[in-house]
Amino acid sequence: MKKTLYFLTVAAAFMLLMASIGLAESANSFFDQGFEKHQQGDLAKAVKLYTKAINDNPAFAMAFQMRGIALQQLKKYPQAINDFSMVITCGEPYFKAVGYYNRGIVKNITGDFAGAIPDFSQAIELDKRMAVAFFHRGIAKSKTGDMAGQNEDFCQAAHLGDVDAEQWLNTYFPEWKQHQSLPPPPPNPKESPT
Repeated sequence: MKKTLYFLTVAAAFMLLMASIGLAESANSFFDQGFEKHQQGDLAKAVKLYTKAINDNPAFAMAFQMRGIALQQLKKYPQAINDFSMVITCGEPYFKAVGYYNRGIVKNITGDFAGAIPDFSQAIELDKRMAVAFFHRGIAKSKTGDMAGQNEDFCQAAHLGDVDAEQWLNTYFPEWKQHQSLPPPPPNPKESPT
């Protein structure tokens, strides 16, 4: 009786292992198909396939990441924010940094600049060399009136190699490399105040 119970337990464990391997292969297959559709520009189909991958593997951070990007491209911002939040929940530290960064981008797009700043800060905390997070946090800071914070973040982004930040600084503050702290930039007459 004990031997039979032992073999049934081993057999059940083996079947569970095989089922999880099958689900992982299925999730990866759906993801790959979704990625292909995404590259072809069929965003709606890509979202459906990424969703199938997530249904098969609810902790598939890369599927959440790519579905979030597709949803962002479709201008479905609340859903994209939810997916980037799942990347933060499910992902390893690198994925978490990218999840915070992308969620910050969507918040900037939707005008939630004050909400974007902590997301970019978390991305920077996880990846201190993420120049684009400094740059976009600088944009968010400028939109909230923190011009000194914008300048500091743009300087940090430029020092890390962000070309856009360096161009902006070279245009408005050609001597930026010699200064630790820059004055607030002049108002841009082409932009309306927010």
